[in-house]
Amino acid sequence: MTPAHLTDPPHGMPVSPLLTCHPAKQRLYGADTYFQESYDQLAALTADVTGFAHRHAALLLKPDAVVARRLEAAVDWLTGRGFRIVGAAVTRLTRTMIRALWYFQWNLATSHRRRLAALFLEDADALVLLVRPERDLDIPASVELTRRKGPTDPDARRPGQLRHLLGRHSYLLNLVHTPDEPADVLRELAVHFDDTARDRLFRSALADEDRTANALELTGRLYAATKPRDLEFAPAVERLRHTVSRHGGAAPAAPRELLESAWERGIGLDPWDQVIVGSTVLPMRVPGRAPVLDGADVATWRRHLNTVRATPS
Repeated sequence: MTPAHLTDPPHGMPVSPLLTCHPAKQRLYGADTYFQESYDQLAALTADVTGFAHRHAALLLKPDAVVARRLEAAVDWLTGRGFRIVGAAVTRLTRTMIRALWYFQWNLATSHRRRLAALFLEDADALVLLVRPERDLDIPASVELTRRKGPTDPDARRPGQLRHLLGRHSYLLNLVHTPDEPADVLRELAVHFDDTARDRLFRSALADEDRTANALELTGRLYAATKPRDLEFAPAVERLRHTVSRHGGAAPAAPRELLESAWERGIGLDPWDQVIVGSTVLPMRVPGRAPVLDGADVATWRRHLNTVRATPS
């Protein structure tokens, strides 16, 4: 007899290897509600879902980019590097959404990182831009945009990269996020938006509309709804020190001790100052852990595509 587990029905839909380099992601995303919703909705609009996912990338301009007033700089950077904005929409990063977006990577996050992320990601709305390159690429647009965006580590960012341009503040205050692979583009659009909002984005992208003006209009709305903030470390430390001193007793000299002492004493602190200081002096990543799922670099994707295309269907 055949073992029962070999005859069980599949847990999800098939995911093409053209959407991800990782077999584990194929399996997990096939059973993921967000991926399924986005894929099925797009399939009702085009017969070439895989091609759409290859040709498009997404850029999330987070609340730190909003309060730092760096949205226009990001739009200019995109257009200056041959990315056409074909869709734009505002999103609110709730506690649930934050965990859904980074569900397969946040096993690396320390408790400090989770606490700080909740303080700033939910403080203001954010902007999602759906983009496509003006010229055809030999790799997915999401992979190329992720390469050009630059790494999470501020010390590893280089001139020309988006994160270098926008500001090298800290590991957590990195201002922008991109889905790593085509499969991630589809999944994350479903995390951010309901059916109606996704339909608008998909139709706009399929029509290849230039939505730069819309992106700048939404930028103005986001700025009008938030106060600008200075994200520099030294002024934030001094503001925290002043707040702690007003509650009596000597404020610890070291920034980490200053922050942890205030938390222990239950002193109310400015959320952004906590994030600015905490993301610099507290551990953000649990050592020795790997993400459940990850992206793949340009060279890996080129090898992967050569292998997939050479494999008989």
